[in-house]
Amino acid sequence: MLFFRQALEARGVRTPEDVLPLYREAAERLGLQNADPASKTVEGWFYEGRKPQRAFRPVVVEMLGYSVEDLWTEVPEGASPNFNPLTSASLTPSHAEAGVDLTEMKRTGTMAVLRAKEFLLGKDRERVGDDTLGLLDDEVTRLVAAYPREPLSAIWDDLIATQEQVFRLLEGGRVRPSQLRDLNVKAAILSFLVAKGFNNMEVPHEAMTMTRVAASCAKDAEHPGLIALTDGLKSLIAYWANKPDDAYHYAGQGAETAAALRGTVGLWLLGLQARAAAVLGDEETVRAANRQAAERRERVVHDDLDQLGGLFTYAPEKQLYYTVESEALLGNGGVQLTAQAEEAVLGFSDRGSPTWAFGDLAGSQCDLALIRLFSGDLDGTAQAIRPVLDLPVSHRNNGIVVSALRVRQALMASPARTAVTARDLRAEIEAFPAHRPALPRG
Repeated sequence: MLFFRQALEARGVRTPEDVLPLYREAAERLGLQNADPASKTVEGWFYEGRKPQRAFRPVVVEMLGYSVEDLWTEVPEGASPNFNPLTSASLTPSHAEAGVDLTEMKRTGTMAVLRAKEFLLGKDRERVGDDTLGLLDDEVTRLVAAYPREPLSAIWDDLIATQEQVFRLLEGGRVRPSQLRDLNVKAAILSFLVAKGFNNMEVPHEAMTMTRVAASCAKDAEHPGLIALTDGLKSLIAYWANKPDDAYHYAGQGAETAAALRGTVGLWLLGLQARAAAVLGDEETVRAANRQAAERRERVVHDDLDQLGGLFTYAPEKQLYYTVESEALLGNGGVQLTAQAEEAVLGFSDRGSPTWAFGDLAGSQCDLALIRLFSGDLDGTAQAIRPVLDLPVSHRNNGIVVSALRVRQALMASPARTAVTARDLRAEIEAFPAHRPALPRG
């Protein structure tokens, strides 16, 4: 038996239903709200021995007073564990030798870095210096890499602040002609990320407005790849807002701009076209766009946007994910498509990969759930979407919520809809977006 179960039974807790009240009390002590795990998640801890995801671990530790490693250790029947309870159930950072709290050291150090950055950005009052541009280069590179990998709340403030710094330099009239294009490129990239953030927060109007700002900066920089990307983002926003006609129009517009480009932006726009066409039920266009993207993949030459990475490159893993999603939207299943869907999930399963993105992983898992459902595999559907339903609230952005709700809608129309598994899964998915998605704190 896991020590987790033993520790609960010692407190008189013998069913998963009794765990939640204890969990809520511990969360309240930590100042956490609206972070309850789903009942199926607790059952997974209780009956299947699944370790809780990181978002839940501090509360579990606070609740039982032992580390997660100790709690998820098997204890022989009848044996008394020799684990030492934590002196404080909360995860208190270690102290430096001089007695200064490490967390406080990091906080004051971060404040010093922010102050130094402000000093450097304000230092060149007559003109923008190379050090200032280098600082912004570093920050843009960091934010582009972090965006697909971290919850929006973790980077939002830095993203907004860096965009404001670039805008201030552009407005200040201190920019040399040789620096103007570079700053407009940075402004376009940052505005693209801010627009994507608004879309993740389910604010399509603000997202579209910020995309137009990104497009204007891209045009001022005379950068065709960025111009095409902003059309792609307009398509993406329309797609998640359930406006497939608009999504198809913007993707086609961007595809024309990107037709002569050798980077991956043109392939992304074809993928966007295929997904929008699938929502419209245009199977012929779906196949044509996906076929054209596959052919162009063989001739790709990575450009400056691909080298930037993150949302600015369209990796083979993402192309497969989009291809599978277009087939799922058409309602297709079968052995071959299921294998492709499983390969798409596998492509995003290595967190160490530079192309890993938690949103793409969740999206591909939802697509796999749909395709297994259309193939008549209800248990496989539940298994595929389980990791999505276990995501912490901070990661439940608009795209992930919509993808999960698509599975619920398909379950309602499925011949298996009256099965117990289908009913339970529908109820759990219905509760999934109850805490609205991935909002920055405050």
